[in-house]
Amino acid sequence: MTTPSTPPALEITDLKFSYQPGQAWTVNVSSLTIAAGEQMLLTGGSGSGKSTLLQLIAGLLEPTRGRVLVAGESVFDAAGASRDKLRGRRLGMIFQTFNLLQGFTALENVMASLAFAGTPPKDQRPRAAEALASLGLSDINRPVEAMSVGQQQRVAVARAVVTNPALVLADEPTASLDPENAAAAMTLIQQSCKARGAALLCVSHDPAMADRFALRRSISSLADH
Repeated sequence: MTTPSTPPALEITDLKFSYQPGQAWTVNVSSLTIAAGEQMLLTGGSGSGKSTLLQLIAGLLEPTRGRVLVAGESVFDAAGASRDKLRGRRLGMIFQTFNLLQGFTALENVMASLAFAGTPPKDQRPRAAEALASLGLSDINRPVEAMSVGQQQRVAVARAVVTNPALVLADEPTASLDPENAAAAMTLIQQSCKARGAALLCVSHDPAMADRFALRRSISSLADH
C-alpha cells in the first residue's frame, strides 16, 4: 500500500539522448512521472525512440543529459555493480523475445532475477517457485526452450515481478504473438504488476493496447517544444 510519502515509481526530468553527437535527439523527454502502482502505455512509430527510452530508464544507456529516478533512486548516480543492484531491486523487464536463459529451467531463470537483486540464496528457490506457481506454471524444472510460447511468456513475467520491483518495463511484449495470445499475455502482465504493487510502463505501437490503459502518452508528446 502506498502512502503520501511514497515516491513516484518513475520520474524523468530533461532527459536527452543521441547516438551521435550533433545529431537530432533520439530521445527527448522534458518530463514524465508515473506514480507508484500506475500503469501507462507509451506509443510511437518504429524508430521513435521507445525502446531506447526503456534502456535509458534501466541504466543500460547513458543519456546526453537528464535525470531518471526509480522509486526515488537516481539511476545515473549509481555506476557499475551499484547500478546493477539498483536495477535488480527496483526494475523488472519484459522483452518482446523474452530473453530467457536458454539451457536453464523456468525455476533457474526466475532464481537468476532474485540473485541479481541480492536476495539471500536460501530464499531464491522458494520465492521463484511461488512466483511461477502464482502464474499457473507447475512444470518449473523444464528447460525453457522446451516450453510453449505461452509458458515462456509466463516465465518472463514471473522473472520480472518476483523481486517486487517498483517499476516493470515492457518493450513491445505482444509483438510476436497472435491477437488471442497477445490479449492473454497483456492481462497476465497487468494483473501480475497490480498484485505485486508494481507500476507498469508498456511501450507498443499496437492500437489494440489503448483500451487497456487509462494513462496513455505518445513519445512525441513528452518532448519540449
